[in-house]
Amino acid sequence: MLYETHMHTPLCKHAIGEPEDYAEAAQRHGLTGIIVTCHNPAPNGYSPRVRMSVHEFPDYVAMVARAREAWTGRIDVRMGIESDYMPGMEDYIEKFHASAVFHHVLGSVHPHTQEYNQAFFHGDVMEFQKTYFTHLAMAAETKLFDTISHPDLVKNCFPTRWHVKPLLDHIRSCLDRIARSGVAMELNTSGLQKDIPEMNPGPEILREIRERNIPVVVGADAHKPSRVAADFEDALDLLEKVGFTDVNIFLDRKRQKISIAEARASLI
Repeated sequence: MLYETHMHTPLCKHAIGEPEDYAEAAQRHGLTGIIVTCHNPAPNGYSPRVRMSVHEFPDYVAMVARAREAWTGRIDVRMGIESDYMPGMEDYIEKFHASAVFHHVLGSVHPHTQEYNQAFFHGDVMEFQKTYFTHLAMAAETKLFDTISHPDLVKNCFPTRWHVKPLLDHIRSCLDRIARSGVAMELNTSGLQKDIPEMNPGPEILREIRERNIPVVVGADAHKPSRVAADFEDALDLLEKVGFTDVNIFLDRKRQKISIAEARASLI
């Protein structure tokens, strides 16, 4: 039924636990499987301290294959990737995604990285926030990704300067573009652990996503096995509260829909 759709490995340099450990945690929670989505190797040494290198990518493939074999018949282990997006990366990302078989490709804009800040923060916090949402729309329009992950992460860059209402018109126009792209969006439960303790996105933006019938994937963004499926029940409750009746997963890069009622009943 449900999968952990967003989880990492030690290759990203800020996660602990092998994929086998995450599979064991998934089994305890009643999940059908896990999709390993560690941070992609990026071009030109982009943000190297939080991702695998190009030379480590074969190790990643082997790591996921090893866990898949070890858990065959018990937990379905699949390989995905979380790929960073900034304008200009499109050709690199397209070639990288063609280099292996991925089951779920997350597209992420990480506004807190040094490289992103240097390129796009010019002293105006609101303009920086707007630029971030514009880049989410641009990422979706590339069609390089299945799901746009943690889609209001920027609120934690300047948490005391986050006010969603003045941004809503801009966010709505960006969501219109994402809706036309057909790309899904993530409800990421790890936001509850951040400076602004709410899921990514928060309820106001989630309602706008629902109004546009954009499909939603739930992920915990697990960087340790104990975070697998964390707060999934609360995420399902929130989705239902704003009007969703189903949640989604991607396998073979094809979206599969699951009713919220079935998803909730499957959790342990």
